[in-house]
Amino acid sequence: METENKKILLVEDDPNFGTVLKDYLAMNDYNVTHAKNGMEGFEKFKKDDFDLCILDVMMPYKDGFTLAKEIREKNADVPIIFLTAKAMKEDVMKGYKVGADDYLNKPFDSEVLLMKIKAIIQRKATDSITDSKQFEFVVGNFHLNSKLRFLTYKDESPSKLSPKENELLRMLALHKNDLMPRELALTKIWRDDNYFTSRSMDVYIAKLRKYLSKDDGVEIINIHGEGFRLVVKDEVDN
Repeated sequence: METENKKILLVEDDPNFGTVLKDYLAMNDYNVTHAKNGMEGFEKFKKDDFDLCILDVMMPYKDGFTLAKEIREKNADVPIIFLTAKAMKEDVMKGYKVGADDYLNKPFDSEVLLMKIKAIIQRKATDSITDSKQFEFVVGNFHLNSKLRFLTYKDESPSKLSPKENELLRMLALHKNDLMPRELALTKIWRDDNYFTSRSMDVYIAKLRKYLSKDDGVEIINIHGEGFRLVVKDEVDN
């Protein structure tokens, strides 16, 4: 996923470490704003929209936990990663209670932080697509009304989909002509990601392919090891 222009608020009171970390993230195409304490951090947060916040726990004037609570009151969804020199279980639990998405103990591998940032931003972006309220879709010559669970081909009578067929097709339609990750569908629809639910999903994919076979321009493609793409050929060609 593209990281360019993703905005990160880094709140770290150690000036040397903060500068090094800011430069490292900037080298990896992130737009980083560095604040040197919790009070300054909250002022900067209020003035801009950030894709992720990295907060040191132990800071003067206002600690990371207090700052996180204030950030959560302003924005319930922005991801938060805590940095701490203390690896105490109580602190970790406190961090998650105030809404942390992840936790890193100092010193840490900067590449691990980078991987966590990418994973969290990717997950948030995917969640926002999946949580969309859209329920009507045009897929080639098909019309899907996911509220009624009706799939209609041209002027024919609609087919009534089962709840899982409906949810799976809706998720594919939300990702139309793009990858729908296998794990996303398994956790969102089946609430589980294991071999048996994965095999079950493959059965539902086969059922949906049978429904969609009426339109030669619509296809569900298996991307091996990753997921599926609902391809509408005319739209891809254009």
